Amino acid sequence: MTIAQELDSQEGICQDVIFPPGDLYSDEPPLESELHLRQIILLLTCLEWLWRDRNDFYAAGNLTIYYSPRQRKSEHFRGPDFFVVLGCERKTRKSWVVWEEDGKYPHVILEILSDSTANTDKDLKKKIYQDTFRTPDYFWFDPYTQEFAGFHLVDGEYQPLQASEQGYLWSHQLGLYLGVYEGLLRFFTRDGQLVPTPEETAVQIQQQAKQAEQKAEQAEQKAERLAAKLRELNIDPDTI
Repeated sequence: MTIAQELDSQEGICQDVIFPPGDLYSDEPPLESELHLRQIILLLTCLEWLWRDRNDFYAAGNLTIYYSPRQRKSEHFRGPDFFVVLGCERKTRKSWVVWEEDGKYPHVILEILSDSTANTDKDLKKKIYQDTFRTPDYFWFDPYTQEFAGFHLVDGEYQPLQASEQGYLWSHQLGLYLGVYEGLLRFFTRDGQLVPTPEETAVQIQQQAKQAEQKAEQAEQKAERLAAKLRELNIDPDTI
């Protein structure tokens, strides 16, 4: 049933039902651990830095997705730990309200597993993302056990992604790999390069500048040694 059809029939609906249009705040439970929070922030930071010149996507973490006017606030399912929507305006939002976003659902979803959520992430949520959201790329990751899996929607059903030689999984929608690096999930380019944070980029620039300075110093020292050798042979370096 479409959202429009649901709105045409509102008899007998409970009082806690949310109706569009919706300027709705997110209604997510607290994250399970500090590590869950760090993982979400890391993914958001890296993707937004990599795509800093783009204005056609939205990425968020632990944010409610309102997708049905019959959706209850007390419903077991609410929002993914991390998701990306493509082809939309890049702006801040209180939540993702599908009927306010031209019917768009996430193109990529990642759930961070925990003891209390793993079964739901692997069963109920996977089914919703496959059958209702039709989200092309779905991943889950456990930062404690390092369990990592990914799926791509093929003919309406999720098919497991095959890992690369490095153990990375390809996101068709993002055009990036996801893989475990130093215990957390990170993005990698098609050629396997780590997508850095802004801080890591700054360190890389500093290291490159230092290396260039060292090479310049080494070249200068080499030139001085050569000039000294020429003078020992009574050869004027300026004539060479």
